[in-house]
Amino acid sequence: MTRTLATTPAAGVAARSKPLGAVLAAVSIPMFMATLDNLVVTNALPVIRTELGASLADLQWFVNAYTLSFASLLLTASAIGDRLGRRRVFLFGIALFTAASAACAMVTEPWMLIAGRAAQGFGAAAIMPLSLTLLTGAVPERMRSAAIGIWGGISGLGVALGPVVGGAVVDGLSWQWIFWLNVPIGLIALPFAARVLGESFGGARRLDVIGLLLSAGGVLAVVWGVIHGADDGWTSAGVLTGLFGGAALLAGFIAWERRTTAPMLPLRLFSDRAFTAINAIMFTFSVGVFGSIFLLAQYFQVVQGYSPLEAGVRTLPWTMAPMVVAPLAGLIVDKVGPRVLVGSGQIFLTVALAWMASITTAETDYGSYVLPFVLGGVGMGLTFAPASTVVMASASASDQGMASGANNTIREVGVAMGVAILASVFASRGSYLTPGSYVDGLVPAVWAGAAIVAVGVVVSLFLPKRVEASAGQLVP
Repeated sequence: MTRTLATTPAAGVAARSKPLGAVLAAVSIPMFMATLDNLVVTNALPVIRTELGASLADLQWFVNAYTLSFASLLLTASAIGDRLGRRRVFLFGIALFTAASAACAMVTEPWMLIAGRAAQGFGAAAIMPLSLTLLTGAVPERMRSAAIGIWGGISGLGVALGPVVGGAVVDGLSWQWIFWLNVPIGLIALPFAARVLGESFGGARRLDVIGLLLSAGGVLAVVWGVIHGADDGWTSAGVLTGLFGGAALLAGFIAWERRTTAPMLPLRLFSDRAFTAINAIMFTFSVGVFGSIFLLAQYFQVVQGYSPLEAGVRTLPWTMAPMVVAPLAGLIVDKVGPRVLVGSGQIFLTVALAWMASITTAETDYGSYVLPFVLGGVGMGLTFAPASTVVMASASASDQGMASGANNTIREVGVAMGVAILASVFASRGSYLTPGSYVDGLVPAVWAGAAIVAVGVVVSLFLPKRVEASAGQLVP
């Protein structure tokens, strides 16, 4: 069985008159800025914890306030872009993200940073999915897989470099400059994108306000319950209310999406096996990998006493590999196929996390981490670009914005759930009090991350065997 690959741009796409390099820069610079801030605070967390007097729950919310607001509005931003103009909403996202970054740099209390990070996430929600949709519509079909590969490499690099950039800035300047640096980038990117990108529209759709409230409330409640479970007790009234109440809201969301005529998440997208499989993989990938990164990024400071910059440099074998591997994966996905590439990536990541968990002690030397770091970075690179190719190929032209938004929503929910779940595993077995107690919590948490990513290995068997771009087909 074959399926037609969606390649026709949505109505209203401007003529492709701009050079590919300019278009890639216009969509990728803001997207890189947004993805960088997923985990940019991780290597700064020990310093922020001291200066703001933050708790472990606060540290999780510094990451999750961003990812949850990001995830909750991705689909809504895509719908608004379809109605009001994708370029217009994309530019609004850049402006909001830039302003929120400045606000984060000026906070004096943990709650203020949490609020600022949430505002950043709202801006990023308008940037991330629309960047891929604008790129797909502006690039000729024969160059599309390569362009998506480059886009995927930059996206993966932004997420992976977050801890490195954060550590370097904290060590050289102060943690506030993690956010100040976004301001000049945003001020440059905004007029550049306005000049280079053409406007495009999707099918006019009503905004699904009820779906937005049910989904955002459900995810927020579940994550709140997971974050507070270790400290408040898993059987406490507040935690159980969060977990069961969130599950009820998510069940209500699915029921509502089935009956409404203008759903924010069209469930018909999941009737496609490839779309369902790649989203399941991106969820398990995000939970296991980024939940582990949240804790591993702090290991070299808390346990081994390195500065933020020294800790960031030591993660470079992991963070630099996707920049090389993801574009190559995008170039060869049409020939090799997403099943092989994504499946191999999940295997590499599972082995890398299990390897790290098995060797970590309070005295482990850095050299022991180099090979598993490289292996993990290669696995991430093999995942990003082919995953984006499958998502865009699985949707019709009019549904590509929603498909991209759905995929990014699921990935960001995975990041938030990963940080919450693995930090809870950490808190149940360890603490920040001593290097030994940190390792006591870190090791079982990373093992849990490896087990979650391993689920994606099995799911990858359901991906299509290859993409035949010339014929416009996905081949199971």
